[in-house]
Amino acid sequence: MKVWAISDLHLSGLSNKPMDVFGEGWEGHFEKIKRDWAEKVKEDDLVLVGGDTSWGMKLDEGMYDVASLALLPGKKIFVRGNHDFWWNGITRVRERRPDDSFFFLQNDCVKFGNVVVAGSRGWTVPGSTDFTEHDELLYRREAERFRLALTEAERVKEEGDILIALIHFPPMSLKQGDTLFTELFEKYGVNKAVFGHLHGAAYFPLRSERNGIEYILTSCDKTRFSLTEIV
Repeated sequence: MKVWAISDLHLSGLSNKPMDVFGEGWEGHFEKIKRDWAEKVKEDDLVLVGGDTSWGMKLDEGMYDVASLALLPGKKIFVRGNHDFWWNGITRVRERRPDDSFFFLQNDCVKFGNVVVAGSRGWTVPGSTDFTEHDELLYRREAERFRLALTEAERVKEEGDILIALIHFPPMSLKQGDTLFTELFEKYGVNKAVFGHLHGAAYFPLRSERNGIEYILTSCDKTRFSLTEIV
């Protein structure tokens, strides 16, 4: 079993928001992703989808885009992104999953074989260019939610398991290292942290290491619309 990841698909099957307005590289981006996905992923593999899956505003719109992944191989594990407005209530989202290969995380985890994936949305962190005093409360609230996810992961994790944190926002900035998220990841023994959110000229290394944890950026335009192998 391999673990792959991609994020920020920004699909718009039922909403009029094509991504090619953000540059010619986005033209036909979903077809590029699907081709790469089909070539790499086996049925028993995991694919982590790190948020901003759909531009849809309503549940029907979001799930239409989620369902467009149904014919692709692998178990698909999602967290919510800041643009996933259709994701309004985890119970409703889970009730509408296209089939049993789809899993939606919100302050909790799933385990397959020796891999545990703990997930939640996260938030912008101190040191980020867009962080303001108004973000402080949400930052702390989202850190607490991730603590819940990691507490659940600690309950199911066994010796030798790999613990992956799946979060939409970058859990640290390039200007300021330690955050509530990185402190939690280190406390609970996270091996790899997978995130997205960043686009365009925003610089962040695709892979970096800090205090024994590998941080992996998987925004689809940053990876040339291909999946990244995590494990």
